[in-house]
Amino acid sequence: MGLADRSETLEVTVLLRRGGPLFPSLADLGASPVSSRRYLTRGEFAARYGARAEDLARVRSFASARGLRVRAEDRARRTVRLSGRVGDLAPAFGTELYRYIYARGSYRGREGPLVLPEELEGRVVGVFGLDNRPQARPPFRPRPAWAAGLPAYTPPEVAGAYDFPGDTSGAGECIGLIELGGGYSASDLDAYFSGLGLPVPSVTVVGVDGASNAPTGAPTGPDGEVALDLEVAGSVAPAARLVAYFAPNTDQGFLDAVLAAVHDDTNRPTVLSVSWGSPEPTWTAQARDAFQSAFQDGAALGVTVAVAAGDQGATDGSADGALEVDFPASAPEAIGCGGTRLTISGGTVSKETTWNELSRGEGATGGGVSEAFPRPSYQSGASVPLAPNGYAGRGVPDVAADADPVTGYQVLVDGQSVVLGGTSAVAPLWAALIARINQALGHSVGFVNPLLYAAPAGTFHDITTGDNGGYAAGVGWDACTGLGSPDGTALLKALGGR
Repeated sequence: MGLADRSETLEVTVLLRRGGPLFPSLADLGASPVSSRRYLTRGEFAARYGARAEDLARVRSFASARGLRVRAEDRARRTVRLSGRVGDLAPAFGTELYRYIYARGSYRGREGPLVLPEELEGRVVGVFGLDNRPQARPPFRPRPAWAAGLPAYTPPEVAGAYDFPGDTSGAGECIGLIELGGGYSASDLDAYFSGLGLPVPSVTVVGVDGASNAPTGAPTGPDGEVALDLEVAGSVAPAARLVAYFAPNTDQGFLDAVLAAVHDDTNRPTVLSVSWGSPEPTWTAQARDAFQSAFQDGAALGVTVAVAAGDQGATDGSADGALEVDFPASAPEAIGCGGTRLTISGGTVSKETTWNELSRGEGATGGGVSEAFPRPSYQSGASVPLAPNGYAGRGVPDVAADADPVTGYQVLVDGQSVVLGGTSAVAPLWAALIARINQALGHSVGFVNPLLYAAPAGTFHDITTGDNGGYAAGVGWDACTGLGSPDGTALLKALGGR
């Protein structure tokens, strides 16, 4: 629709390189037993691996020479916030910004690469905020009308069927939840947890980039995602503290929220649940690199990251029907969380298959092979197929749990009792499981992916039935449900617990 308003004032996030390579390496850290791991404090991380003073100085000089203002610096997060008019910011990064409209609104965007001056070469990981298009979607789904009246489960019932370790409640742990819109009301939480006979969890809201807890009043909108995250995590790990990081739904907002959570030295989350994402090709390479870098920071700090694998099957809803995986679930440092259809009988799993309702025009678990990230060493024995382009990429998901809205979760959203599903429910469920395992071990498991793949038989319920529209379930790891759904007590034992 033409050029962006050149007088509009923006703030951009400049992400800088680390102060040095992480030590021990993630490969060494991931392969070591949980009991022997030594994680850095956030203060130690900032001192050793935060932004270099010389890089910060170079960015200040760059900004001053181009009429831009330095609004904030954060050494631990390795970020500098720069503000300026579009007419100054665009040429500073060698681009032009335009106005776009599409079916659901408008945004400011760019085409082509960003360009850095020689004095910043090798120092900058990415520049975010010039483009403000909506980046991610929440993979949750309401129960279809045809399934009304069928049994649905409370999150504690699902946790019980998966034998989450007894005598654990997440006490002493903090679960961070990324939210890119919507909100919740205290009255909903009071009513929901009272109905379950559980204490209302401690919930702290952290606003990022001007966002806040802002309920829309629409249960099928982003409020549904927020409620699903808080109510699943809070009822399964009822003694854990919950921190919701609200941010705008842009690549800048999403990244800033993840960095805020990983480096939060006030709340100090040990587990991060992310239920937002979109197909890998819809992300810029700099964004994928930046998120991976943030997750690597988390691994060094002992933060486990659980990410929903998507709800549109093996194509992830790609416009051309190509097989795609969802990002950031495809980041090798994240636990990619796929979905199943679960039947509970007598409090235990009686039947579990791959979630796939594509034939009804509804959802299915995401999963496949990345074309952006190489296959990590922990998947070397997992028989991951090649990606559609022949690339030996990372397989997604790693694990799974109940996600089919037909066998979904009873939640309360905007005063309405509804049943929701989707892999959006699996990420907070796994985050709550990790919090309970951390409590039992007395130590954060952190970057746990290599240990999941090394776990003995019986640690997971292997899902061998069904498909996701591109890949079939089978014995062992598959691109539908990964290693399978958890036996929580067995997983605790595999990680060194009793």
